[in-house]
Amino acid sequence: MTGVDTSWIKQLLRFERDGDTFVAAQPATGPGPRLFGGLIAAQSLGAAGATVEPGKLPQSLHLYFVRGGRYGVDVELHVERTRDGRSFDTRRVTAVQQGAAILEMIASFHKPEPGADQHPVLPPSVQLADTHQREHDLGYAAHFEIRTRPGDTSPFAVPPFWIRTLDEIEDDPLIRACTLTFMSDFGPVPVARPADTSSGSDTEYAASLDHSVWFHRPFVPHDWHRYEVRSLNNSDSRGLVSGSLYDSQGSLIATTTQEALWRL
Repeated sequence: MTGVDTSWIKQLLRFERDGDTFVAAQPATGPGPRLFGGLIAAQSLGAAGATVEPGKLPQSLHLYFVRGGRYGVDVELHVERTRDGRSFDTRRVTAVQQGAAILEMIASFHKPEPGADQHPVLPPSVQLADTHQREHDLGYAAHFEIRTRPGDTSPFAVPPFWIRTLDEIEDDPLIRACTLTFMSDFGPVPVARPADTSSGSDTEYAASLDHSVWFHRPFVPHDWHRYEVRSLNNSDSRGLVSGSLYDSQGSLIATTTQEALWRL
């Protein structure tokens, strides 16, 4: 990124460090009353990655959102070195705010090695040329350009949509994986909503419960990517979805899953 200022995501990954405990300052305000889950997930992955040798790259992460976080309050990220192996390292991260855990994550890092490179081809649900630029007021989504189906007028961008960062991100695999983690939290919750239910009730409540990401191939944040998310199940006030992130050439970059609580 010659001549480019430090990216917004790298600034969010600046920590005060004491051994394997990292302190992440949080923005004073945000788009809602609770910290954006993708933000804490990205910071947790960044802290975990800071304890791993540079040759090992994020392979996957699995996390639970334990309770809602607050803006304007520092978050402590406690990293446990679960395992250091020749090919894989495993880390556990507990994000703590005001003495209470708000997120628990297990992350795996893998040293790249040769092997098969293949995945099933999924035709796009929507072509980039058939989308329109989404005007939104979604806080951190302002760092991204999002293009949705013309008929999408919901408060949130509903997948399938096309997305890219407005600014370039440092050519660093960990920082780019954190960017992908951040943006992967856009979209799953509205897809997890039970079908044929009306919106707008003052009593309805939605929240992400858990989230997983598998990193398959290099991610270039400023290039266009298509995010497909499909519903898998609704029961017990919980909706489960699976997501796939493709680049413009149709290569599968990452796979996600998320379960969300929907009280209607």
